[in-house]
Amino acid sequence: QSQFVESGGDLVQPGGSLRLSCTVSGFDLEYYSIGWFRQAPGKEREAVSCIDSSGDSPDDAFAVKGRFITSRDNSKNTIYLQMNNLKAADSGVYYCSAGCSTTVAGALLPWGQGTPVTVAS
Repeated sequence: QSQFVESGGDLVQPGGSLRLSCTVSGFDLEYYSIGWFRQAPGKEREAVSCIDSSGDSPDDAFAVKGRFITSRDNSKNTIYLQMNNLKAADSGVYYCSAGCSTTVAGALLPWGQGTPVTVAS
């Protein structure tokens, strides 16, 4: 079973908001950067957000341009992705993993199953 369990994906209308959760098991979340990634059908997986061990999350550095905000609760071994002003292009399967890039995340631990997000009217 995956050490990353994502949940919260849903069908939402454009402009809506959604919060995803990622629970982590098998290691102490406190000491790792945790990233959020997404993959649309037929497209490469991409990083959309990240939060480091100190709680810093420079989300403006990602293509979502600050619309997505990552937070963490170390006591619950959980990270969250608050997604605002959703667009159709945001649709895809969302994953969390250790690391802020797809290269690092994939090398450290296997990807989880992800949670699907569909943005459509």
